[in-house]
Amino acid sequence: MTSADWHLYDRNGEMTLHMTGDWTALALGNALDRLSAHLGERGMVQRVDLSDLGRVDTAGALALLQFVPKEVDIDCGPREDLRRLIELVRPALYTETPPRRGSGGIVGFFDRFGRQVVQLGGEAYAMLEFTGRLIAALGRTFFHPRRLRVTPLVAMMQDAGVNALPIVFVMTFFIGAVIALVGTNLLTTLGVEVFTVQLVAVAILREFGVVIAAILLSGRSASSFAAQIGSMRMNQETDAMQVMGVDRFDALVIPRVLAALLMMPLMTFCADIGGIAGGLLVSWATIDISPVFFIQRTLETVNIKHFWIGMSKAPFLAIVIAAAGCRHGLMVGGDVQSLGRNVTSAVVQSVFMVIMFDAIFAVLFMVLDL
Repeated sequence: MTSADWHLYDRNGEMTLHMTGDWTALALGNALDRLSAHLGERGMVQRVDLSDLGRVDTAGALALLQFVPKEVDIDCGPREDLRRLIELVRPALYTETPPRRGSGGIVGFFDRFGRQVVQLGGEAYAMLEFTGRLIAALGRTFFHPRRLRVTPLVAMMQDAGVNALPIVFVMTFFIGAVIALVGTNLLTTLGVEVFTVQLVAVAILREFGVVIAAILLSGRSASSFAAQIGSMRMNQETDAMQVMGVDRFDALVIPRVLAALLMMPLMTFCADIGGIAGGLLVSWATIDISPVFFIQRTLETVNIKHFWIGMSKAPFLAIVIAAAGCRHGLMVGGDVQSLGRNVTSAVVQSVFMVIMFDAIFAVLFMVLDL
């Protein structure tokens, strides 16, 4: 290895910089410091001769170009490889970064607004694309049941549904208690505190039971699905599955979606029981409505349609939650930041979709007079 060196001389009125030796990261030494001190300013050099240059790497080429103005002619001689290297490195040195436009004022506002709209449109397109693939995969599984992986399905049902029943019951128990407490305080002033029973039953059966169960499923399962699939993406396990000919949707998405679909009605039923139990306990403690009277009045005055309206929402919300978790899991890149960002997005998006779909169902049932 020959150390990098240079010679500066006047040839036909042109200040020529003649490079010799190996211009590599290991051979540069103090050649750059000496050249910088001698030149002072790059404008002195009018021509560069690289015909006697030895080995060159990108570090040497970049160091060389730092002392050469953009318009100076570089003579590479017969070295075609050297010419290609110079052309490769030159844009990295001479490319000018456009000045950053200010983000304030009305222009900045519309710029940010436009970017958000474009991002929202891209997100909507990605959701539609994933929904189409999910429907196709569910159709294949329906017509070919042997494609279904039963063991992962049962494991997901245990994790997403059965293990969540205690927290669902406790959460809706307190929700029912709060509804009953507010109802008794309001209705007692009107002298109709007995209607607290209908208030609790209708609110829990029709709305709060399924919504609370869905939100808990979003927090537990959507984040879990995104983290599980995302970690597989980071470890390139999904790529290995694709190489082996295993369909990622059949192996990862379908069991999770079906598990949520099958367990959500059970979670909703458990939420209904917990909410009514909380309302019953508060009514018994505050306005002395006995448990027997509470249950009897619920059965006599509350239409069973409220129960079925709440249960009818469960499958749709389950599919939305599981799909959001799986989609964001498949979007994870190769870094931890991407995993955390997509897990958070899965939870936020699934909760938003639960509330949005519940509002749509509420308007729909009102129009249908149900």
